[in-house]
Amino acid sequence: MPNDGYLDESVHWKVRTGQLGFAEPTHSEVAQAILDVGLATAVGQRLGSGKEADVYLCRDGHRLIAVKVYRQYRTAHRGGPRAVKLEPMGQRALTELDLLTYAWQGGAHVPEPGRRVENMFSMQYLGDADSPAPMLQHAVLSDPRRFLDDLVAGIEGLAEAGVVHSDLSAFNILVHENSPWFIDLAAGVRVDRLGWPAWVRLQEALSALEHGVAALNRFFRRYDLQLDSKDVVSRSMRQIDRFRVV
Repeated sequence: MPNDGYLDESVHWKVRTGQLGFAEPTHSEVAQAILDVGLATAVGQRLGSGKEADVYLCRDGHRLIAVKVYRQYRTAHRGGPRAVKLEPMGQRALTELDLLTYAWQGGAHVPEPGRRVENMFSMQYLGDADSPAPMLQHAVLSDPRRFLDDLVAGIEGLAEAGVVHSDLSAFNILVHENSPWFIDLAAGVRVDRLGWPAWVRLQEALSALEHGVAALNRFFRRYDLQLDSKDVVSRSMRQIDRFRVV
């Protein structure tokens, strides 16, 4: 067994009882899991795949939805002395859905959140019956100047809702109905006054904003456009830091 000496006890137990396999689940197995927990009535193609989760096009009755499924475990696929450990993917799904809900309720341009069951949750599907909304990275903008203005307003809208996207890039923005929509809030920063000193969260938010705006500036060079980085970050931080901690 690969890495047998490096498995933690919880994984050993699941291997012994047959509750853990080392191959990634097949599409049909994931589809059956989504159907079994009642998140959808039909499961279609996989829309996207990331480091920790996959997103599937599904149907809930007559309505198209998206379902994000976090993988239950990580394995050292290339072998070598690296541990294989189960991870709390249910908690990760809960965290992302919470951030998505917080942003959506605040009026930000994010998919409408649905329900979570264990390591899976549903949300609004962005696209049409023929194809999903493209990532900004792969889209051709008909009016890039207007889109950039809308994008800046969207970043500030997230900030007004108290959320900062920690991986703001052209890969995590969809172009839907000619407008920017933010996805993948898995590691976003929720700026509130609970659990952490205010300045810690605000410094995390500032760092994420600066990094994200720099990434978007690199993308918009293809259109000979540029964000005013300092102004965007400054205005967003004023939205977030209502008590002027920073």
